[in-house]
Formats: sequence, structure tokens, C-alpha cells
Amino acid sequence: MIGRFVDVSADLARVEVHHEGRIVAAHDRVWAQGQTITDPAHVTAAKVLREQYQQPRSAPDPYEGLVRDLSDYDRAFGLVDSTAEEVA
Repeated sequence: MIGRFVDVSADLARVEVHHEGRIVAAHDRVWAQGQTITDPAHVTAAKVLREQYQQPRSAPDPYEGLVRDLSDYDRAFGLVDSTAEEVA
């Protein structure tokens, strides 16, 4: 859930973290001051996500597949008729 907004709810015994209505983390509540609870699996997953985030991803070419014969535009704007004779 790195970089996402989550909802945290806690009662006297449990702490739960929700994302989009789903429980994504839960553990017994610890009352000691200044203590951080970290699941080792979360540390490993966060490391992988950070490494992936650092790798640039290539974006797809937005113009791929947009090649069109210019005569199509001439016909669309009425510059030539269907027999390819020039009108204007």
C-alpha cells in the first residue's frame, strides 16, 4: 500500500488497515510507547516495489498504428471525388 491512502481503525485489542474496503493489514495492538510493528514480509515487498519504481518504464508509442494515406483526408474534406479526380 506504499503511496496509497489507507484507513486505520483500532480498538483496545486490534489495529486494522483498510484500503478500498479491504483489510490489508491487521495485528494485535501494542501499547508500548515509541514502538513500531513491522511485518518482515512487508519489508521485503516494499524493497521490491521500491526497486521496481526506480526502473524507468518505456511508454507505448502513442502514434503507433496511426499511419493513414493522405488521400483519405482529401476525400474526407471533399478535395477529390471517389474516382480520385480533383474537385477544388
